[in-house]
Amino acid sequence: MIISRTPFRVSFFGGGTDYPAWYREYGGATLAASVRRYCYITSRWLPPFFEYASRIVWSQIELVKDAQEIQHPAVREALQFLRIRQGIALHHEGDLPARTGLGSSSAFTVGLLHALYGLKGMMPSKMQLAQDAIHVEQVRLKENVGSQDQVTAAFGGFNRIDFGRDDTIHVSPIVLDGARLKMLEEHLLLVYTGISRTASDIAGEQIRVTQSKRKELTEIQGMVDAGIGILQGRGDLDEFGKLLHESWKLKRGLTTKISTSRIDEIYEAALGAGAVGGKLLGAGGGGFLLLFAKPRLQRKIREALSGLLHVPIHFDHSGSRIIFYDPDDDPLAVPFKVKEGTDGEEIPAPKPEVVGQVSP
Repeated sequence: MIISRTPFRVSFFGGGTDYPAWYREYGGATLAASVRRYCYITSRWLPPFFEYASRIVWSQIELVKDAQEIQHPAVREALQFLRIRQGIALHHEGDLPARTGLGSSSAFTVGLLHALYGLKGMMPSKMQLAQDAIHVEQVRLKENVGSQDQVTAAFGGFNRIDFGRDDTIHVSPIVLDGARLKMLEEHLLLVYTGISRTASDIAGEQIRVTQSKRKELTEIQGMVDAGIGILQGRGDLDEFGKLLHESWKLKRGLTTKISTSRIDEIYEAALGAGAVGGKLLGAGGGGFLLLFAKPRLQRKIREALSGLLHVPIHFDHSGSRIIFYDPDDDPLAVPFKVKEGTDGEEIPAPKPEVVGQVSP
């Protein structure tokens, strides 16, 4: 049995420039951090004693005889991508709800691939995980998603991520002293708007207007450097919050689908109670609102938004991890021989090996 744990994320600046439609022509950059809220995937080979071959548990329970029958698109495509034909049992749990702007879909895909690689006795690098998740989501599933969420979920930490015109990805950790980083955490607050949405639909509209929004996206991308400069300087941290506010004004003007009157109402109430700035996380349309405010004012903000769920932020620094591994957990699940041959013969399960370059 293998259990993977993969973090969700908050994005600060550069969102929208991580879509291939943008960075393959202009290059892209984002500033984002993983947080201590996680997606868990439990996986194991399933003994061949049931009427079904695989059992997939998410918001539904699927009992299927063939992987092609699996309704969860990411699970179905990941199994095909890794050429897994043996029956498996998969179980998903998340600390926060899906479709809320925290990169949960990509965290699921990264964590799923990590667990499946483990079942095959393989240890992928963080970059391998990120690139494979991008391939599954963008190429195999044809989802309208960017590329920052998969990278942040795989690597963890607080990073600047640069996307090259040739699809190269460069991850640069943001170096801050402990006191400054703790101060940033204390200034951040997540507020759940109560609105769930499908990010791909909203992102599709943003992708369609990319060329007509070059000025705005260029300015959004430039805020990555500005934000890092504020954090690594010695000035008032409120400037970071003010920059978030400017970024939100630009982002909400990209398409009419990014914000709603209800979201605007919540944001204005937060500003009126003392927030310096903030932004809606993810593609827009709902989900979590990230607010920046002095710690002493956050109680007043929570009171002003008393009908909404509030979540404090603490950064994660590990990225996707295998937190449990026991190859002998269930010998009846055939962990030593796996039917993977194209003609159905049994071949030995692969020994652990490194896929790509292992990241520190």
